[in-house]
Amino acid sequence: MSIEKEKIYPNCPIINRIVEVGGFKKSELVEKLQEHSIQLNEYGERLLNDGKFTTSETRYSLQTVELAVRDLGFSDGAVTAQIFKKANEVGLKLCPLELGPYLRLQYLDQPEGHLGNPIKQHQAPAGSITIASEMLSEDHDFPKGFYLRRMNGVLWLRGYIADDLHIWSPDDHFIFCQK
Repeated sequence: MSIEKEKIYPNCPIINRIVEVGGFKKSELVEKLQEHSIQLNEYGERLLNDGKFTTSETRYSLQTVELAVRDLGFSDGAVTAQIFKKANEVGLKLCPLELGPYLRLQYLDQPEGHLGNPIKQHQAPAGSITIASEMLSEDHDFPKGFYLRRMNGVLWLRGYIADDLHIWSPDDHFIFCQK
């Protein structure tokens, strides 16, 4: 199967955002999430509460790119390592883990993702956006990162578990930072 050149990053549909990151202590960041009624799942809480999750005292801006797995040339999906490697090859980089909560606070108008889509087990939910970031732990039972979701009008910052063999769907969306 041939892949059309114009469909691969950077010649594909993307969403660019400038995200303001930093400036809050971890406790203040959690308080801001609560003020905006942003829900966390157990994995999201584990990430935020882990001692390795740190926040920058200094505010800075990140230019992000949201794209689908297929936009990196994986029309049949790919494992995380393949996705991250290809993104790096085309000039994208992993995001700091702290981007997840800050992006969630700034992206309050995320559309509903599950309407009309069946619930999928062991796959990213429809309409969700996974933050491509370094893992805090190689432990298979520890969350690998954050994803954003809106479900029934509720905004979520969720953590996820995915092992090295998990194949992401070609339609799954990731956010990377520009180099």
